[in-house]
Amino acid sequence: MTHDYTRHGTTSLFAALEVASGKVHGRCYRRHRHHEFVDFLDSLARRWRRREIHLICDNYGTHKHPAVARWLAEHPSFHLHFTPTSASWLNLVERWFGLISQHAIRRGSFASVAHLERTITRFLADWNHNARPFAWSKTANRIKRSTSRLSRAAR
Repeated sequence: MTHDYTRHGTTSLFAALEVASGKVHGRCYRRHRHHEFVDFLDSLARRWRRREIHLICDNYGTHKHPAVARWLAEHPSFHLHFTPTSASWLNLVERWFGLISQHAIRRGSFASVAHLERTITRFLADWNHNARPFAWSKTANRIKRSTSRLSRAAR
């Protein structure tokens, strides 16, 4: 940062990766609370009506709030799964977050939150226009060994 750097605010991006196609459904919010997460879940429910939805989440408190649990009870086709601590690499949407950071956000200069959100929306649209599924570079057995080491370390 330079001496004259000014922070113009932040946005919070919730995103869901459709594993089969590589498409991403994302929404920006001013805050990162359970209210916004429930709104994001509502947007997923509207987009994929009558579908079984499995979401991989980190262990952030927002995802485990009682209001989220109530929402999930009212939407039995939605299932949340949580990655172990320090295992964000298991969630492919985290790889996508790295790509949007690298290609659209990092080293960007945004005069406002609205400008940042337009940049994110544009990246999302371009990404989805050319979406392809991610391919794991490790075999299933190597991934299982890694996750079993994580679960032993957590005990």
